[in-house]
Amino acid sequence: MGQLFEGISFDENPLYETIIQELVSRKYAIVENFFTADEVLLLRNALLQKYDDDKFKKAAIGNRTNEIIEKSIRGDFILWMDESNAGNAESLFFQKINDLTAYLNRTCFLGILHKEFHYALYPQGTYYKRHLDTFQNDDRRKLSFVCYLNEAGWLPENGGELVLFLDENGKEEEKSICPLPGRVVIFESQIIEHEVRPVNKERLSITGWLKTR
Repeated sequence: MGQLFEGISFDENPLYETIIQELVSRKYAIVENFFTADEVLLLRNALLQKYDDDKFKKAAIGNRTNEIIEKSIRGDFILWMDESNAGNAESLFFQKINDLTAYLNRTCFLGILHKEFHYALYPQGTYYKRHLDTFQNDDRRKLSFVCYLNEAGWLPENGGELVLFLDENGKEEEKSICPLPGRVVIFESQIIEHEVRPVNKERLSITGWLKTR
C-alpha cells in the first residue's frame, strides 16, 4: 500500500525501506546488488576508459576549496562525475541515485538538495587512512555512498576493505566490508570514521555524498 505525503500517495520501495531501517538502527547500510552485474560492467568500463584517457587526477584531502595532496594519507586517483554531461553509464547511475534521494527526502525529511560523486581507482599498494567525511568549513555532507566496480570474483586477499569504526555501547568496534562488485555501502558522513585498507589488486569504485543545503 502506498504511503501518503502531503496528500500525494506513493508506493513503498522494500529495498529503500531496508536501507532506511539500517541507517536508523546502526548508522550504516550494506546493500547487495544495488546495481546489476550488467550495470556494474557498464560503469566499470566507463571508469577504465576515462582512466586510460588520462582524465583522472591524484586525490587530495580536504574539500575542493582547501585541497592538499598527501600521499601518506590516501593513494587513490579520482575523476569527478558531471551529471549534466553524463554518458550512458553515468546517466544510469544518477537515475538510481536520484530515485533513492527522492525517496529518502519524502520518507525521512533529510533535506538532501545536492550530491557529488567521483570515480575512484586505487592502484596496488595504496590505501586511505582513517578519516571522517566532513570538514571544518563545510558540514553539508549527510550520507556517504560507495559503490564497488571491481571485477567479478573479487577475493578477500585482494585487500581494499572498507573499515567502519563504530561506537557500540561506548566501545569501539570495527566493521570490515569487502569491496564486492555491485555492493553499495551508505553511512552517516558526520558520525562514522572509516578507512580503506591497503589494496593488493587494482580497486575500482564510485564514491560520493548526499548533501544538505
